[in-house]
Amino acid sequence: QVQLVESGGGLVQAGGSLRLSCAASGRAFSTYNMGWFRQAPGKEREFVAAITTDGGTTTVGDFAMGRLTISRDNAKNTGYLQMDNLKPEDTAVYYCAAAFKFLGTSAIRQPSTYSYWGQGTQVAVSS
Repeated sequence: QVQLVESGGGLVQAGGSLRLSCAASGRAFSTYNMGWFRQAPGKEREFVAAITTDGGTTTVGDFAMGRLTISRDNAKNTGYLQMDNLKPEDTAVYYCAAAFKFLGTSAIRQPSTYSYWGQGTQVAVSS
């Protein structure tokens, strides 16, 4: 199995930027696809972005296009979520997750696809 630990969350003003990190330990990080999800109070967990094992293919949620970028550095066993032009509605707990396989576009966006999850990191965006 793989253990995931998110960091980099915090409080930022609208229009600002944050970079979240997902540090992996345990079995080889490079064998896992990874994704980011977020969950605001009272709302369901929402897909943010995903990236394949070698970083060759990425996808982001519609709300994140042009603002959020997912990347990974397998040599450092770390994934990243760069968040720019943040909005108050981006306020949520952000979770890193890992999956063995992506079976299709729809599966990539489903939490049930992912076997391993981090503890989450809080992002708060003030207006």
